[in-house]
Amino acid sequence: MADLPKGNKKLLNAWAFYDWANSVYTLTIVSAVFPIFYEALFSDRSHYITVFGFSLKNSALISFVTAVAFLLVAFLSPLLSGIADYVGNKKAFMKFFCYLGALSCMGLYWFDLDNIYVGLVFYFFGLIGYWGSLVFYNSYLPDIAFVEQQDKISAKGYSMGYIGSVILLVINLAMIMKPKLFNITGTDGEAAMKAMRYSFVMVGVWWILFSQYSYYFLPKGNKNKNQKVTHHVIFNGFKELKKVWSILKANLVLKRYLGSFFVSSMAVQTAMLVATYFGAQEIAWSSKEESTIGLIICILLIQLVAIIGALVTSKASEKFGNIPTLIFINGFWVLICVGAFFISQPLEFYVMATIVGFVMGGIQSLSRSTYSKLLPETEDTASFFSFYDVAEKIGIVIGMLVYGIIDQTTGSPRFGIASLAVFFVIAVVLLNRVPKKGVLN
Repeated sequence: MADLPKGNKKLLNAWAFYDWANSVYTLTIVSAVFPIFYEALFSDRSHYITVFGFSLKNSALISFVTAVAFLLVAFLSPLLSGIADYVGNKKAFMKFFCYLGALSCMGLYWFDLDNIYVGLVFYFFGLIGYWGSLVFYNSYLPDIAFVEQQDKISAKGYSMGYIGSVILLVINLAMIMKPKLFNITGTDGEAAMKAMRYSFVMVGVWWILFSQYSYYFLPKGNKNKNQKVTHHVIFNGFKELKKVWSILKANLVLKRYLGSFFVSSMAVQTAMLVATYFGAQEIAWSSKEESTIGLIICILLIQLVAIIGALVTSKASEKFGNIPTLIFINGFWVLICVGAFFISQPLEFYVMATIVGFVMGGIQSLSRSTYSKLLPETEDTASFFSFYDVAEKIGIVIGMLVYGIIDQTTGSPRFGIASLAVFFVIAVVLLNRVPKKGVLN
């Protein structure tokens, strides 16, 4: 079909709908079911396992694998996004990473400690696929939406993602709690674990199926570029990145904003990635069953409240400006990290989950749309967004390594979570140094 014009409602909705498709990965695999499943594998043994010749704590192992995956994405994304802009087919790249991530999720069905390396490979490529696809997904935002539309449609995307992922998680929760209703056989524990494995397959199917709506309406890429893929394209990708870097160095507002976003990402994404492992190990649940149900309920709370958080933050940015709103949210995260150090009871964890959900939805949505607003006029949006994604990924690498080292050294994630407050403090300081620029301040 012919490309829809920029700002078209159907095009905007199709772009936002990809959040509906892919957010089941972050909820089920990153935040809820897989961390509980992974923790359950160690329920009758030590939390330490020997891999790669080292004795590693299970949560530290996942932190290190996650950090390596993000390091690879950080290396690949600027190269691939530069190529995508040059040849004008960012949608093809987005599809490749989408399918890589979805199929890797399905592969987690076979994850177990006897074949830990195979399982870690699927987990690793699931991360690569999800975050790789986001490089190209995010880069579509300035292409399909006008500046005045970007905060709203960015928030809508996150909101749709939260709603879609909650729907699938509720189905998965029902399967885990009442496996016999779904003809899942075995003892209660075996059936619950089998239900979790089925949920990984469902994530992959959901992701591939619903992404087709977005692919149908999203344009192939830049209309003015239709170059063939040759060995010269790789070097052109680097040339494009060099050009973007020169622009960034001369753009004080964008450069300083990226610096603050880099530090903030160290803490935000790390907190999100390790929250369930923290809850499983540090909260005094009365039983294994209460732990499983309680953790999933907390994740559901985060997702539902995040919808409100994204929408409220969008309204707040209209009234107070993007930068002041981001300063407030980062400051609030400092209090959350410090408070998390002291909680130990389920009720406290529920309250903390509610608060985290509100600020999580806000900071993700507003960070993306703020960067989009600050971009100069350009057709090479994928190359510019690759810098945004590289900043985020390198930030996550540092955050996960810091967390993993502290967790491995102390044997408790409590100190790792508290240390993230330092990053948020630095982010607030850096945001205050961003020069004032119109509605953003």
